[in-house]
Amino acid sequence: MIRVNLLPQKREAKRGGLALGTGDGGQVWLLVALGVVLFEIFVLVVFQRRKQDELDLVTKKNAQIQANIDDIKRQMANHADIKNQLKELRDREDAIARLESARTGPTAVMLELSHVLTQGRGPTTDRDKLEQLKRDDPTQVPNPNWDPRRLWLLTYSEVDRTVKLSGLARDGEDVAELLKRLTLSDYFYELRVLPAAKTSGDTPSHIELMKFELSAKVRY
Repeated sequence: MIRVNLLPQKREAKRGGLALGTGDGGQVWLLVALGVVLFEIFVLVVFQRRKQDELDLVTKKNAQIQANIDDIKRQMANHADIKNQLKELRDREDAIARLESARTGPTAVMLELSHVLTQGRGPTTDRDKLEQLKRDDPTQVPNPNWDPRRLWLLTYSEVDRTVKLSGLARDGEDVAELLKRLTLSDYFYELRVLPAAKTSGDTPSHIELMKFELSAKVRY
């Protein structure tokens, strides 16, 4: 009688099945590990790209700032020359202003004096100031009917904005009228009058006249 032992074969089959199962599990783990590595590589690439963009932006800003600094340095390099040029321009403007003032100032004063000594005209003054003077002291208001031909100017000089006048008048009232007008004028201030003296004119009739002298400061 022949006996067949099948037990060892069953063990081999079981061992083969186990080996086969272990091989499939290794492949799965390998794929998982590969997927993780690929994901990490993707994350690193994205992170590196983002950082590169930030670096490019910072580099661009730095380049712009450096360009501004270089431009400021170029401007500062000529700062001394520019200051000297500005100083020369200001000095030239001041000189022109002084010349213009010297040219127009005395002319304006002479024109004002012409208005003061013109019938129907009068001194340049603020209208409110004149109205207030009429209310406070009417005697100091210029007489609109005064005839300027009753007074003659003989000399006129100006030094450092101080004017000296001398002339002849028919009487003291004419001198007083001139003083009223000059005092009220916006161009004259700090008037001082020397004592007047009577004198005979050069006319054949030897009319007695009043000689006067006065000084004042002018503004223009």
